[in-house]
Amino acid sequence: MPDVLTLAKPLAGGLPMGAVLLTGAVAAALKPGDHATTFGGGPLVAGVALDVVRALAAPEFLAAVRRKGEWLGGRLAQLADRRARVAEVRGRGLMWGVELTEPAAPFVAAARERHVLVATAGPTVVRLIPPLVITQEELERGVAILEDVLA
Repeated sequence: MPDVLTLAKPLAGGLPMGAVLLTGAVAAALKPGDHATTFGGGPLVAGVALDVVRALAAPEFLAAVRRKGEWLGGRLAQLADRRARVAEVRGRGLMWGVELTEPAAPFVAAARERHVLVATAGPTVVRLIPPLVITQEELERGVAILEDVLA
C-alpha cells in the first residue's frame, strides 16, 4: 500500500481537480500550510466530483461497464482471428490494445477519418479506451469500422 497517492484528471468529470490520499502516519506529519494545491477542489468542483464518484460507484453502472468490456474483449478476439495483421489483443474492461504486425499509425488515421477515435500505444499497437458511458451501439459501430480499417 502506498504512503501517498495522487489523483487528478477524472475526479471531477474533466473539471480541474486534484487530490492526495495519505496514510495516517503521513497525514499526522502534515501541519496547516505544509501542503497547498491549485486544484484542490472548490465547492463547485468538489460537488461535481462527489457526483462523479457516486455515479462510478453505482452497482448498475459498474455492471454495465463490465458487460460492455466483456463484449468488447470477445469481439476484439474475433477480430484477431479474422485479420492476419492482428498479432495479439490484450486488455481488460474497456481498455484494450490491438497489437499489429505492422505500424499502427496508418490504421489510427484511417479510423479517425471514419470518426472512430483510437490512438497508438507504441509503434504497433492500436489503443482503444472508450468512455465508460459508451453505448452498445457505439461500440458495435466502432469495432465494425476498426475491422474494416484492418482489412
